[in-house]
Amino acid sequence: MTAHTGDVETAEAALADYGGRARAAMLDALPDGSPGPWLYDLLRSYPSRPGKALRPTLFLATCEAFGGSAESAMGVAVAIELLHNAFLVHDDIVDGSLQRRGSPTLHEDAGLGLALNAGDALGALAQRQLRLSIDSLSGRVASQVLEEFETMLMRTAEGQATELGWCRDGVQDVGPEDYLDLIMHKTCWYTTIHPLRVGALIGAAVGVADGADGTQPDLDAMIRFGFHLGAAFQIRDDILNLTGDDRYGKEIGGDLLEGKRTLMLIHLWEHARGADRDLVQRFLTAERATRSIEEARRVRALMDRYGSIDFATAYATGVAAEATTAFEIAFAPALARDPNPGADAVRSMITYMHGRLS
Repeated sequence: MTAHTGDVETAEAALADYGGRARAAMLDALPDGSPGPWLYDLLRSYPSRPGKALRPTLFLATCEAFGGSAESAMGVAVAIELLHNAFLVHDDIVDGSLQRRGSPTLHEDAGLGLALNAGDALGALAQRQLRLSIDSLSGRVASQVLEEFETMLMRTAEGQATELGWCRDGVQDVGPEDYLDLIMHKTCWYTTIHPLRVGALIGAAVGVADGADGTQPDLDAMIRFGFHLGAAFQIRDDILNLTGDDRYGKEIGGDLLEGKRTLMLIHLWEHARGADRDLVQRFLTAERATRSIEEARRVRALMDRYGSIDFATAYATGVAAEATTAFEIAFAPALARDPNPGADAVRSMITYMHGRLS
């Protein structure tokens, strides 16, 4: 899939509009108080840094595509983005990351304990924001939205546990299908599937209340589309972690040092032979603290030699193509209304998320 200028421009405009409004609303929703330097100031650390706000953008655009309005759904968008920032704080602690969005991670800056507590508080604020934001919905729809949040939280925890378990136990027998199952839980559910499903639910409910035709979204179709969209995004992110530049915002090669089973590392393990395979095996089974930068560089060089990055790039292109087909099915009820700027914005994110450079 080649990046089309029109798609990229549409996506960037959507991120600036939907995402910009959601980020501003999130900062407004963050409380002030005491203890400031040890809690409330820290809550603003990641939300204040430049970010794309992909998740609230997908949610708000989908909501509008199915008959709702971004203005009335902004509170839920804030909850989604607050939870994302809570996840980032915790992920950085677990991964021992040094950079986030071009600056030191919160635990590097404030210390492990305060960062962990701030991440917990961000999660609590996300839940409170969600509770306050669904009061205007019918009891049935409000219950569905709460259930969607609970499902997303557990799917994400399952994916995180699987990835951490693979690394801790030195699991080697992992193939591309296992990787896709992992990111279905760890990445896709909360990055794409959840915003799409909840956006469609709320948008359709608001649309009916406002006198729309009452066409209900196919939430199962949203899972398929969200999976392919999120998978293309995650594979591209994994590649950027090896090949990116200063625009990436995180330390290059961090995933490799952590031993994360990316498509590139899986491909290399499956194809390396002789002394090369022995090196990869030692690297996979080593504890994080014992992996050296020099070993990581040697494994990275092997990825070039065995075509592992080219393999992952081609794989992501195929997944993104599947996302385009799945979009047309999932958004068919919305596409019956033409024009539909919300649906156009979501469609443009396929090209943008697959072809991004940072």
